[in-house]
Amino acid sequence: MNEPTAYRPAAHDAAAVEVHHPTPIVPAHTAPLMPMQPGTIPAVASVVLPDGRVVTGYAMEPAKPEPVATKPAVSRTAVNIALGGIGFGAVCGGLFLLTAFITALTALITQLIILAAVIFGGWIAVQVFSAGGNNGGNTFHIRKAVFKRNHFHG
Repeated sequence: MNEPTAYRPAAHDAAAVEVHHPTPIVPAHTAPLMPMQPGTIPAVASVVLPDGRVVTGYAMEPAKPEPVATKPAVSRTAVNIALGGIGFGAVCGGLFLLTAFITALTALITQLIILAAVIFGGWIAVQVFSAGGNNGGNTFHIRKAVFKRNHFHG
């Protein structure tokens, strides 16, 4: 029941089959080397391909690498940060001197106000408590007054 059966191609299948045989590869011939001076390239170069064809073309100068930009030893960012720190330090010194100047000026103004109060207050005290003679002011003589029945008789 499970026996293999032989394959029998049909009549139309036998005519469609084609057989291809591989072509052998011929060993490549190398191009003859021409003696050249070091550093020179001929104007026209020829190359023999493995199948025997010769390709001739103009020689190209080798590509020169672009010069690499030299980087400074210290980056610009680091230099800017350092200069900013120096400037900030200079400003801080100036701000310290400015605050010292403002403090000294405040102390001077306070002392001048106190001095003016002492001098002006002393002048007022001298004027009030001076025992000088008649200074052109009004003199009042108070007499003994008599009060009778809530009436003033003077």
